[in-house]
Amino acid sequence: MKKIVLMGVLALGQITPAIAQQQAATMNQGQMSALDSNKDGAIERSEYEAFMSNAFASLDKNKDGSLTSEETKQALNAQQFAATDTNGDGKISRNEFLDRVMADFKTADRSGDGALK
Repeated sequence: MKKIVLMGVLALGQITPAIAQQQAATMNQGQMSALDSNKDGAIERSEYEAFMSNAFASLDKNKDGSLTSEETKQALNAQQFAATDTNGDGKISRNEFLDRVMADFKTADRSGDGALK
């Protein structure tokens, strides 16, 4: 859970490109290292997606394949939860979660090269 919170607004929630770029620029070396599994100094899309898939599994305390507002209360406010719950069923599926965080990754990838540096 702490690793998700470290990613802050970049990882979860409704963000603007300026905020995403600022978050990417302010990641400290420890956060970069946790995500940079191949240790090349950049966080590739695949590394980020793998990390966030694991984050989803960690947040899904009851292992039912979806996240409730209770399970995400430390990472998402009500507005962020609602924005991520695109079908409005009151829970966030794995696909909804990954769609959101990967859209945030794309926003933060200013160069468009598929990596955050």
